[in-house]
Amino acid sequence: MSELPEIRINKGLIGTIAVVIIIFVVLYKSAVTLGAGEAGVVFKPFAGGVDTETTLGEGFHIIMPWNKVVTYDVRQQEEKEKMQVLSSNGLQIDIDISIWYRPDVSKLPQLHQEKGERYKDIILKPAMRSAMRSVVGRYTPEEIYSSKRDAIQSEIMIETKSILESQYIIMERALVRDIALPPTIKSAIEKKLKQEQESLEYEFKLNKQKKEAERLKIEAEGKAEANRILSASLTDKILKEKGIEATLELSKSPNSKVVVVGGSEGMPLILGNN
Repeated sequence: MSELPEIRINKGLIGTIAVVIIIFVVLYKSAVTLGAGEAGVVFKPFAGGVDTETTLGEGFHIIMPWNKVVTYDVRQQEEKEKMQVLSSNGLQIDIDISIWYRPDVSKLPQLHQEKGERYKDIILKPAMRSAMRSVVGRYTPEEIYSSKRDAIQSEIMIETKSILESQYIIMERALVRDIALPPTIKSAIEKKLKQEQESLEYEFKLNKQKKEAERLKIEAEGKAEANRILSASLTDKILKEKGIEATLELSKSPNSKVVVVGGSEGMPLILGNN
């Protein structure tokens, strides 16, 4: 029988390959890359759990291979909520809002430790719903329909923000996208508003006519007073004096004329060449 060839094993080469593999695995487990708008929380299973003093930012990081990094999106995000709430008089109102928010990067380890990755469902949504019920419940459907939309939006913003401030979430804005009333209530409000508008227009016309009548009355009274004063001041002597002055002015005209003094009622007469 032929003998099998002797296989020589290079222990040095095997050791080198093993070291390279171990280094590769360690680097693979230790390397963490966070993308744009991301931040990371380090979890240390052998050193007390969540590292509350460290938050990893964007870019490449090296950690211990047995540690873990939990990644969060820390950019501005939008959460939409649509629900039915009751007005101050118990009528059902449909409201649709959006909340702009982001996690507080400086408190990200605390957010992860106390709330977890599902913080939106645990904290954000309940806060939105609570604020929506509270704020809309202060207003009547008429107020909501006609003039209070901006006030409702502002108050939802304030109430939601006050809840989230202590929960490591930064709220940036609340936007009311739609408020819908039941069709029958909406129709009744529109009819009432139309009647009120017509009443205001009629009242405006009456006030305008009244002011015009007052103006005409004042104008007539002023003319009557002026005539009374004028009549009282026009004596015979003044009329004669004015007539003489007018006659003298006419006598200065280059046209041929004859001035006769002692005419009717003592007034001078001018006889022209015609």
